[in-house]
Amino acid sequence: MGPSEAEFEAYTPYYYSTYETETEEQPSDRPKVMILGGGPNRIGQGIEFDYCCCHASFALQADDFETIMVNSNPETVSTDYDTSDRLYFEPLTREDVLNIIEAEQPAGIIIQFGGQTPLKLAMPLQAYLSAAFGTSDSPGGEKATDSAAPVTQIWGTSPDSIDMAEDRERFEQILRELEIVQPANGIARSTDEALRVARYIDYPLVVRPSYVLGGRAMEIVYSDRELEHYMTYAIQLEPERPILIDKFLEEAIEVDVDAIADATGTVVIGGIMEHIEQAGIHSGDSACSIPTITLPESSLTTIREWTVKLARRLNVVGLMNIQFAVKGDQVYILEANPRASRTVPFVSKATGLPLAKIAVQVMSGKTLAELGVMEEVIPQYISVKEAVLPFDRFPGTDTILGPEMRSTGEVMGIDTDFGKAFAKAELGASQRLPREGTVFISMNDRDKEAVVPVAQALADLGFQLVATSGTQAVLQAHGLTVETVLKVHEGRPHVVDMLKNGQIQLIINTPIGDKAQQDDHEIRRTALAYKVPTFTTIAAARASAAAIRTLQKETLSVKALQDYLSA
Repeated sequence: MGPSEAEFEAYTPYYYSTYETETEEQPSDRPKVMILGGGPNRIGQGIEFDYCCCHASFALQADDFETIMVNSNPETVSTDYDTSDRLYFEPLTREDVLNIIEAEQPAGIIIQFGGQTPLKLAMPLQAYLSAAFGTSDSPGGEKATDSAAPVTQIWGTSPDSIDMAEDRERFEQILRELEIVQPANGIARSTDEALRVARYIDYPLVVRPSYVLGGRAMEIVYSDRELEHYMTYAIQLEPERPILIDKFLEEAIEVDVDAIADATGTVVIGGIMEHIEQAGIHSGDSACSIPTITLPESSLTTIREWTVKLARRLNVVGLMNIQFAVKGDQVYILEANPRASRTVPFVSKATGLPLAKIAVQVMSGKTLAELGVMEEVIPQYISVKEAVLPFDRFPGTDTILGPEMRSTGEVMGIDTDFGKAFAKAELGASQRLPREGTVFISMNDRDKEAVVPVAQALADLGFQLVATSGTQAVLQAHGLTVETVLKVHEGRPHVVDMLKNGQIQLIINTPIGDKAQQDDHEIRRTALAYKVPTFTTIAAARASAAAIRTLQKETLSVKALQDYLSA
């Protein structure tokens, strides 16, 4: 291994490896901690995890640790030469990481801040450490031998606990033990097994490979035919892993929780986020708010209790993210991840609680009591996170949202009122909501009745309503004045013509049936080209109506984040 060099001697501790015998490393005697980054950016694993890695390095340096960053991505802040004391510009593979461990002999390794990439190394690294140093697979990484040799440990939640949350069968056993409810589910390793599970659970179903991030290859299926097609594809994608099958909870509210726990079993909730889009839209693509807007206090109490019980049962040390769904009065747990999540930067900015820094201090042996972090922070203002979607960069791609993540960034809007905060978030995501004009509405059969209150709210705000024939009949039956517009295949002038002529300022459109029809696809693509805001879920349309109501009444004001936090 050698440092990055030029025509002169380089002092920057920036290393890369080669398959040669000479090494230019000069390890120090200071206590060292290795942080595994996220590797290449991709949808589902990007800058949010890099944020956590950087803040972990800064916090450890402040506590007099020498930090060693291992990452291969030149587009991240973690690979800046001055973020850590030493940088290894290396891929996140078992071989490369073990070579660095042998050279540096760090006291600790942090794997829970870089997303799924370093998590997949958890078990192989623990096997090596157990053989080399006799360290146990426990949150404290306790030394099992009396050898005087340096002992390297995985800091934070143990690899076994991480596997416990990832492994469906082990996780279900824990949930039964704790009396935590989850949707009906099953696992399958073949198409026949999947069909048997489907007959037991009933459609619609959410299907996905295990051990994936960003909802990759996750789909909602509505029939045996769709399930058979999915299994053929999914088994090729992850042949060594089972396919997870869950009952899809229609019209449920999804909730994200970020929590932090220390080795004493103290658990503090960092933030509870209510998704604006309903369950079934990937959390990375869904707008969400802190604090929650519509959830009843009874559901929030259950969510808090289950979060604490599960974190303690999994012996979490550091960060943990849990996703819940609330349908009526019933709370369900969807999944738990004992690691940093992509929502950590948002929660930290919304609450003023630096979760990544606190988590790494806890992992180094401090307690939450010592750090003065003992209770959930519930802001007196509203923070809304909105996804930034890249559809305009991919010609022909449908803009419909689903369980597979598509966003490539996120923005945040803050205000004392939800409508204002949502409007600011939409502006940040380049969605300019109209204050007047015409709204086009076209809904699938499942959503026709649900859209009536939203249509009524927009009509009350002075908008004209136009709709396709089926949706128009339902809206008119509820007393609304709605003009019928032709679908593309029904003749001209049709809805796409109206979009091109500037006659439509807002679209509410959910896909027809279990797959988007060609008409709907063309409408959404034309709206994208002409920058007409389009909402493909009832919940997002409802939030947009609230934002438009605010925009009609007053001008948005600007206030510094620090002013909100100090108020």
